[in-house]
Parts: sequence; C-alpha cells; structure tokens
Amino acid sequence: MKAFQYVTASNTERALQLCGKKDKFLAGGTDLLGEIKDYVSQPGRLVNIKKLPGTREIVETEDGWKLGANVTIAEIASHAGLQKNLPGVAEAAALVGSPQIRNMGTLAGNLAQHSRCWYYRHRDVQCLKNGGARCYAREAENKYHSLFSGNPCISPVVSNLAVILATLNASVNVQRGKKILNLKMGEFYMNAWFNPYAHHSLQSADLILHIEIPVRARPCVYMQVSEKTDFDWALVSCAAAGELKGNTLQNVRVALGAISPLVHEVEEANEFLENKEIDRRTANMAAEIILREAVPMEHNGYKVPMARAIIHRTLLKLAGKNFDEKIS
Repeated sequence: MKAFQYVTASNTERALQLCGKKDKFLAGGTDLLGEIKDYVSQPGRLVNIKKLPGTREIVETEDGWKLGANVTIAEIASHAGLQKNLPGVAEAAALVGSPQIRNMGTLAGNLAQHSRCWYYRHRDVQCLKNGGARCYAREAENKYHSLFSGNPCISPVVSNLAVILATLNASVNVQRGKKILNLKMGEFYMNAWFNPYAHHSLQSADLILHIEIPVRARPCVYMQVSEKTDFDWALVSCAAAGELKGNTLQNVRVALGAISPLVHEVEEANEFLENKEIDRRTANMAAEIILREAVPMEHNGYKVPMARAIIHRTLLKLAGKNFDEKIS
C-alpha cells in the first residue's frame, strides 16, 4: 500500500475539517483497508472517526430507534431490545461475515461498503466502476451480479442491513458540510443506479452520523441464500416487514438485496400484499410482480428462481406460517 497520513478526530466538526476530497474516514476498516492493500483506494489521509461522540449508542426513542454510525454489527445482532422488537434487524446483522468482522465492522460501514465485484477489486483490472471504459462482468463472469441495473455497471449492493432497514423506512443521517441530510435507503443508493462510478449517494466528505428507524416494534424478518453457511455474502437476500391484523398484513414492505445497485423494492408488490392473508399463492404472485422485469446475465439466471423462493419463504415467515415445504 502507499503511504498515508493518519489522524484522529475528536468531534464531527474536526472530522469534516480533516477530510479532503482525496481522504477517507476510517471506522472499523474491514472494507477500506482491503481496498488500500489492493491499491483500489489510495487516500492521502485516513481520518479516524471511531471516537466521535454519540455514534456508539443504540437508543430507543419515543418514536423508534436511533443507531449510531459506529455501533458494531455484533452489538446490533446481540441487542436484546432489537431482537425483541425488530427481530429482522438483529437477524440481518447476525448473518454479516464472521464473528471477527461483526466485532470490528460498523453499521455505517456495512451500508457504505464498496462493490464486491472481482473486476472492481482486482489490482490489475480497471473496470468501469474503477474509472475504466467497460463493465467486464457484462460480457465475462457475472455469477454474483445484478438482475436489475439502470447503468452499464451490474455490480449489486451487498449490505444486509440496508435491505431490512428499507422495509422499516429507516433514514441515514448524513453530515454534508453544515447541512444534515436524512436519506431513505432508496435515496442512499440512488446515485449507484444511474452512475456506474458510484457505490451509493455519498459524496467524498459526507459523514454518516446515525440511522433512525421510525417504529419501535414491528414484525420483520430477514433471510438470505449464500454459497456457504458462514462468512459469505448473500447470493440473494430478502426482508419483509408489516403489521399483523388477524390473518392479514398491513403496511407491508418487501425488499431484496444482491440483485441490483439499489435495495430492490417494487411498490406494486407492496400494494398487492396490503390487507391480504399470506399463503403460498399470494406469496408467489408477489414474487412474480417483484421479479417481472429482471434481466438475467449469462451466468446469474439462477438468481431468478432463487429470489422467487426466498420472497416466498420470507413472506410466509413474516406471517408466522411454515415454509419448510416444496415450493412450486
């Protein structure tokens, strides 16, 4: 790796002063340090933000929950209040990486991590997302890539927590200069849909402070399919949240990860599920709506039936029904 300066910021104002356009904020470092070692990222200065006041707490508020940017993934997974009131959030955190990564990695880092595409990560390849002229995955190996994209790059978002947080209408509080932005998950990743060079909508010196979840308790679930049972990214992930009213669901939201540069949501599917009892037929119809416009590549067509199956299972789990049966 190339030499860089290292400084520690004691407060938000100082962190913003220290971080220029070619510099990077450093929290857990599980993603950034790998990029630096592989020469994918070459910052002139790392600004340590681990000790910023108010960013290491999980707080239940009158209206919901406030999670600090520097809360670790392990702390989210083991938090008794989240496990009881928003179980899908704890489930998503528990499936991130390995215990070592969960102990180091932060909530903000999980949301803002960069592409896992091997062409982007390879030190000897300059792909489109890394300033090159083409997306090699479109014409070469694309087993882990997107089914939906609004630009030539087909690298998907791989954050577990972004998927479940989208179903809970969570906001990311971002300090941009003297302004505080409150970005919903769709807004947080929207720039990556249109811009092949972007991983999310953050600018170079934007600083994530908190994530706010505007509900205190709601049935919510998270599921994913991976090649390995531990220490692996999702091939397809799915989250769902809603209020159970008798046998029906209200305020339903379903989101998928690892199939698009955005957390993938289809409002038509949410509207279809509203006030319906969730059974096999309803779940399958929702899956068809969500995946209707999928465009499989040469090697990732398997993601379509996989996504259909995990949507089915996630919705049945949310409704408290058995999904351990053959899916037609």
